[in-house]
Amino acid sequence: MGQKIFLSGALVDESEAKVSVFDHGYLYGDGVFEGIRSYGGKVFRFDDHLERLFASARAISLEIPMTAEELKKATYETMEANGVSDGYIRMVVSRGAGDLGLDPRKCTGNATVVIIAASIQLYPEELYRNGLEIVTGATVQSHPEALNPGIKSCNYLNNILAKIEGINAGVQEVLMLNHLGYVAECTGDNIFAVTDGAVMTPPPEAGILRGITRDVVMSICAGDGIECVERNLTRLDLYAADEVFLTGTAAEIIAVVKIDGRTIGGGKPGPVTNRLLEEFRKKTKEG
Repeated sequence: MGQKIFLSGALVDESEAKVSVFDHGYLYGDGVFEGIRSYGGKVFRFDDHLERLFASARAISLEIPMTAEELKKATYETMEANGVSDGYIRMVVSRGAGDLGLDPRKCTGNATVVIIAASIQLYPEELYRNGLEIVTGATVQSHPEALNPGIKSCNYLNNILAKIEGINAGVQEVLMLNHLGYVAECTGDNIFAVTDGAVMTPPPEAGILRGITRDVVMSICAGDGIECVERNLTRLDLYAADEVFLTGTAAEIIAVVKIDGRTIGGGKPGPVTNRLLEEFRKKTKEG
């Protein structure tokens, strides 16, 4: 017996967790998702994740056939069925089965809802101690008037193309610029720079996903008296920064010590990054 997967109303063994080949999530990436973390059996910032899920669904005119409370109940049931306490939850809502055309109206049934509860370690532990090397990709972030990066959709091909560049370069993560040449985000994480003790990160209009961990970091800064501003950043701002770090649900907070072959600051995780990671981990224990 394998993992138990929540599939449109029921827990089923992973070998039985099947969706139609006519599901528009499979055919066209027509759907939305959330990556969520649990710590000590409690889902971290669950309401924030669900709010973003429903906002993404509204943006693509997708009706989620469950309420937020029903999704919460199903998630905890899935965690319990798999013995997951400290883990990663993937929640996916796709358009459902239709025909081979693009018309979403041809998907006549309910949307497909999938919840997977498992473990994840995005980066090896030594990278949290020593920092991460990244490169700038040639693949730019999606134009906000095309597929807005603020929509957490199942169509991640643009990010995957940038990820392939990183694989070819032998690094774990890739910086993506927007259509104006400003820093946007990495393929799976938001990015921050620290200069003279002040923390900076690209604003939503730069073409980013407003990460849940990003928001937590900004609130920690506000509570601890650390200046934190949203503003457009260039690669030069990153190269010249004292510290650079990434944030994400799976990654949490991880330092970047080299970008495009240039050493950042002292070439190791800096004091602001380490302080924020310590405070963030305290938050995860609070639920």
